Amino acid sequence: MLLYIKLMKVKKGVAKLGCGSLKFALLWLVLLSLTACVGLPVLGSVVGQTIETRVDSEVARYYLANYLAGKRDNALLDERIDRVYQSANGNLPNQSELKQLSDEFSVDFAALYFADRIAHSPGNQSFQNVFDQIYASTRTAFPQGRIKLPPAAAEYEALFVPSYLYKRRMVTGADLAAPRAALKKAGFAGHFVEISDDGPIESNAELVMAAIRARAQSGRRLIVISASKSGPEVALALTKLGPAETHHVAAWINTVGALKGTPLVDDKVLPELEFIVGKVDPAGAASMATAPSRQRFESFHVPEHVFVVNFLGIPLSGSVSFRAGRGFFPMRKYGPNDGMVLLADTIFPGGVTLAELGSDHFLMDRHLDITTEEIACDNGMPAFLAYPAGDGKCPTVILMHERYGLVTHTKDQAMRCARDGFAVLAPNFF
Repeated sequence: MLLYIKLMKVKKGVAKLGCGSLKFALLWLVLLSLTACVGLPVLGSVVGQTIETRVDSEVARYYLANYLAGKRDNALLDERIDRVYQSANGNLPNQSELKQLSDEFSVDFAALYFADRIAHSPGNQSFQNVFDQIYASTRTAFPQGRIKLPPAAAEYEALFVPSYLYKRRMVTGADLAAPRAALKKAGFAGHFVEISDDGPIESNAELVMAAIRARAQSGRRLIVISASKSGPEVALALTKLGPAETHHVAAWINTVGALKGTPLVDDKVLPELEFIVGKVDPAGAASMATAPSRQRFESFHVPEHVFVVNFLGIPLSGSVSFRAGRGFFPMRKYGPNDGMVLLADTIFPGGVTLAELGSDHFLMDRHLDITTEEIACDNGMPAFLAYPAGDGKCPTVILMHERYGLVTHTKDQAMRCARDGFAVLAPNFF
């Protein structure tokens, strides 16, 4: 069970903790210790995306801070990295090649190289530039209610296909509630596909097919939006429908798609998952194993008229969120990953790809507004409280400071976790 903080009267400085699982709380404490100070600090940019974080090796630090910035002053590393680019022939590396780079250099180096290759792939950079411009203007206008859709928007509608366990893990965004609400607020027509939240990919694909067919007579072009496990479900549905039954489908937005499954299933994490969410359908989990998923992927043939947009996060050791950390660190043995899926396995070929450097599988908004308070617990113990702005419950982390007390570093970690969607209480034991 998740632990929840109930704010009784913040102005009075009183916070009470609800009941929860000690084991789950300790899990988050372990993740905090894993991600707090890992690696080497670095500041750098990958084709316009600037990030300040920590990385797992000197070569990754040099690549981001020096090589990509044109400050090449290490002849040995420069020569090694040059050979990587020369052998690529301009192609995007697959997962096997990223694993080789991870073994030769480091996982963070391979992730950064992947981000750079995505940005320089034909079509991606221009698409990213347009996206960044629209995103920046929308971030300013949307909270003020000043979004005005172009007239052509009336010709389109969205079909949202939720992800794994969307009925039980709403805090992860699996139900796509935030983008659905945003489009509704902007006046854009949207529809939701009620799939089985833990069912097999094949049976859920049938439900997606039915939903796509149902919109054929609406008179509008359809934009299908998937996330994680629903990625292969949509790809399979579009493949089976073929060009004849998808004439009204304009685009498919494949967000962090688990197109080739996840090694987390191969590594049998199901018992740990069931501890948190309850019993799940073993057939649904088995359908996400990498062997059947890779075989299924080879059968995908999305109609050529469907414009595909791949959207993924590329985390580094120091930027992975607390939610994604549980999978990110164990999966490093396979190469770059987003905490749930291997990075190269999220991309459907033939489309354009947008990569958000520093984000992970959950694509949490790094600009999320948070509230911080200096409070006192019932026994008078002072504490630092950080939580997402707005109403509603959110999962909780209890952050224990080190021997130095409740210092700035501890508060920074609390605020970082709050931006991932958690309420964080950091008591001062000194």
